[in-house]
Order: sequence, then structure tokens, then C-alpha cells
Amino acid sequence: QKVFRVIPQNDEQVEILNSLASNMQVDFWQPDSVTLVSPKMQVDFRVEADKSFEVEDLLKESGVEYRVLIDNLQATLDAQFDSKARTTGHSYEKYNNWETIAAWTADIAAQNPDLVSRIVIGKTYEGRPMYLLRMGKRGPNKKAIFMDCGFHAREWISPAFCQWFVKEALETYGKDTVMTTLLNSLDFYVLPVVNIDGYVYTWTKDRMWRKTRSKNAGSRCIGTDPNRNFNAGWCTLGASKNSCDSTYCGSAPESEKETKALADFIREHLPTIKAYLTIHSYSQLLLFPYSYTYKLPSNYEELNSIAHAASKQLASLYNTEYKYGPGATTIYPAAGGSDDWAYDQGIKYSFTFELRDTGRYGFVLPESQIKPTCEETLLAVKYIANYVLEHLY
Repeated sequence: QKVFRVIPQNDEQVEILNSLASNMQVDFWQPDSVTLVSPKMQVDFRVEADKSFEVEDLLKESGVEYRVLIDNLQATLDAQFDSKARTTGHSYEKYNNWETIAAWTADIAAQNPDLVSRIVIGKTYEGRPMYLLRMGKRGPNKKAIFMDCGFHAREWISPAFCQWFVKEALETYGKDTVMTTLLNSLDFYVLPVVNIDGYVYTWTKDRMWRKTRSKNAGSRCIGTDPNRNFNAGWCTLGASKNSCDSTYCGSAPESEKETKALADFIREHLPTIKAYLTIHSYSQLLLFPYSYTYKLPSNYEELNSIAHAASKQLASLYNTEYKYGPGATTIYPAAGGSDDWAYDQGIKYSFTFELRDTGRYGFVLPESQIKPTCEETLLAVKYIANYVLEHLY
């Protein structure tokens, strides 16, 4: 299998990609679907090995500029497990399967009873419990920050960050003044994997799976895109009504057990939750509302300046460059996202991170990059959390 990058120069070349996608199985990595492709946009997509020559010929023939990002995806998949940490159990510098993460949530709560408790907020379609960690020093009426990882199954670096964040918070509590103040003054609700069924499937069957694993009535195609399944301009833009598509918005808002559990939890705790952070990959972006409309949020200036400062913090460690801005204009319009939904619930600090990289490895980021990715991202998250603490409402 190969991953190609093309930059269509005009509508005609966009059309060529459209016909390509309709004539064979094309897995779009960036943007999420062929319908979002527009001229001058960088487009990354994967095709099966037996089709790659055909694709190259077509691109050459029609004069579309392209380069092969990943020549042999299987080799890259094998190479992603390049961590020196050779443990059988849980490791913060390795990709952990769900079984390992689930056991870790229990252990971390048992080992830190004064700072961490584990809550089950619901069950997935396949019946797995959805574990949420509540972190912070016990105290009356504390405000909270909600953070989730693992919406899209193949974005493995995302759950790795949620685990890293928990580790760092606990290890530096009582030592690092900022982290200590944060945990003393706020609670952090951390959902390490939203789309657990999908995540399991990427470990057992198809590393490139994205959606949930729910059955769709009257269709042989499986799954809904959980980040198109929220009631925020639901299924109007940048989402598909076709259950076979990777950006399928579902039969209705919150049709997925996972998105419903998440939304129910946030609704229940709305008075306390003051910020919402959701972690995805890849493309090195820090986004805020809106994605379902080109309209700017009412506190646009504030969100933009937070994003600017947070990106600067992130870059201070390894010079990793992030772009930031409202979703619709910074990448592309996409309705039904959790960040827009949370914002419209009144959570005025709502951000989406798209972690490393910019396409060299894409979703198949090597384990050797987990530590640097998480270290730099932590700086941005700490900055945002501290800002929220200083601007409670």
C-alpha cells in the first residue's frame, strides 16, 4: 500500500481526484474525505498496493503533481513499534492496546487515591466500559477541564497523550508549581479513549480504521464518524450521509453510544466544566470553533490569542510548528464535531489539537516520537489550563 500527496491546482484536477475516489477504494488521510478537497489544498490518501501503479499512471497522465509520502505502508506500520522500552505491560513511550490501557486506568486510580478516581460513563456499542479519570485534589465545588483522546481509532498518538498527561500531572504534583496549583484548584476529567471499539479493531483487524464499530441499518457498511455525530450543525457540511463513507454522520446526532455517553456526562457537569480539549492527529494544528460554520465565535479574539500563546509554548521545546485558528477556515468545514458542540453548550474555551506530524508518517507515527510529541503538547495544555484557571466564569 502507498500513501500519495497531491496538490490539485484547479477544479479540473479536483475532479480527477473525485473520479479516482469513485472508481476505487481510496482512503483519504487529509482531508477526511474527497468531498472536502479544493484547489491548492494538500491532499494525502492511501491506496491498495495493486492499485498504486494505476493511480500513478492516472496522475502522471493528467498532469497532477504528486509525491509518494509512504512508499511501503506495511514496512512503516512495522516500523512504528520502534520504542526501546521493551516492557510487556504498560509503557508511556509505547502504543498500548486497550486491555493495557483499561488495566492502567484501574492501577493509576488505586495508586493515587487522593488525586485520582475512575468513573464509568457508559458502555460502547460492543459493550466495553468507558473509563474516565477524574484528577485533582478533593475540594468543594471545583471547576473542571474536560479532555478526551481517541475519537478516531487510527490516531494512536492521541490516547498516548492522555496517558502521558495523567502521568506527568501525578509525577510533578507537589514539585512543579503550575501543575500543583492546577490540580489543587481544578479537576481534570480525562477520557483516554472515546472510540474504544474502533481502537481495538485497529489493533486486531485494520490499523487504518477510523469510525466506531456500530452496525448501520440496511447497510453492509460499519461505523459512524464519532466526530461528525454531535448536535452542532449536524450533517450539514463536511460530513456524509452515506454509511459507507469515513465521515458518515450517523443516523442522528448522538446515535453512537460513545458520543451519547460523552455528551451526557458533559451535560450533567455543565456548571463545572469550563474548558473542553479534544486530541486528534495529524497535521499540527490548534483549532477552535467554529467548524460547522464560517461564522466566528463571539470570543474569537480571546480564543485566537490563547491559541497563539499555546502554540508558542508548544514550539519552545522542539520548534514544532503549529498553525492555529477557527476550524472551518484553518482546515475545512466539518459539522457535528465535539468541540463546536461543547462551545455551543456554553463552554467558551474549546480546543481541538491535531498532533504530529504533517504527513511523513501521518497516522503511523513511530513510538520514538511519543515522548517528544507528548512533552511539547503538555506545555500547550498546561498553558490553556492555567489561562482558564485565571479566567474562570
